[in-house]
Amino acid sequence: MPAAAAAPPPPGRSTLAAIGRALRASALTSARIVQLGAMVLMLALTPSTYRAPWRRPLAVQVVRAAWPLLPWFTLLAALLSLVIIRIVLVTAQSYGLSQYALEMVVRVLVLELIPITAAFAVALRVTVPMAAELALQRRDGSLQRLRGVPGNALRGEIAPRALAGMFSVLLLAAVSSGVALVLAYLLAHGFSPWGLQRYTRLVGHVFEPVVSLVFVLKTGALALAVSVVPIGSALHVRGEGLSGLELQGLMRMFVVMLIVETAALAGNYL
Repeated sequence: MPAAAAAPPPPGRSTLAAIGRALRASALTSARIVQLGAMVLMLALTPSTYRAPWRRPLAVQVVRAAWPLLPWFTLLAALLSLVIIRIVLVTAQSYGLSQYALEMVVRVLVLELIPITAAFAVALRVTVPMAAELALQRRDGSLQRLRGVPGNALRGEIAPRALAGMFSVLLLAAVSSGVALVLAYLLAHGFSPWGLQRYTRLVGHVFEPVVSLVFVLKTGALALAVSVVPIGSALHVRGEGLSGLELQGLMRMFVVMLIVETAALAGNYL
């Protein structure tokens, strides 16, 4: 008699197995992205990264990432800062809380809004398109051919793009924060120099050592997240179209950014 056909697995068991495979694949991809971030940080601290022959591809990617983004983002940040500062100053004055207005402006704009806005701008305009480029190189085989020569793929194609994204976030955050601080002083005191001493004392009070450390760590972590996570997803996720790779990279990046922002808020206010 013919052997009985094997019974199909129960629907619940097949669903659990599919979920388990998806979780293992996601965990493996996340581990590879973390490994890529560690390698990029190591190269950022290595002096040979900034020497020939690796200096030129890094400089090309930095200029390509930062230069087109800096003017319009600085202008947009200045306009947004003008609106927010004016609203806060007028509202505080109407409630008799003018002495707290500038401190609130510095905390809200410089500590919270500007770093995360810079990170989003760099992600959408720089690192996600760069990740798509690397995904195309991976598909047509050019990235694999570079990997045949030790260090060529990482130092010649991957690390310059990731480091350029990190530099862009730090540059935009620094320039926009300086513009916001200058605008806050001008809107509160005008062009008079007599409020400068009081204003610098207030800014120094806000940027106490712990807050400054959290601010630097948060901005650096956001820069690393928006640079490495989309690129890592493009390099290590298999079986997805280009739009699927971008979507997965964005979702992972949003989760990491949310974790970083939550940790920074806890460090500043708890």
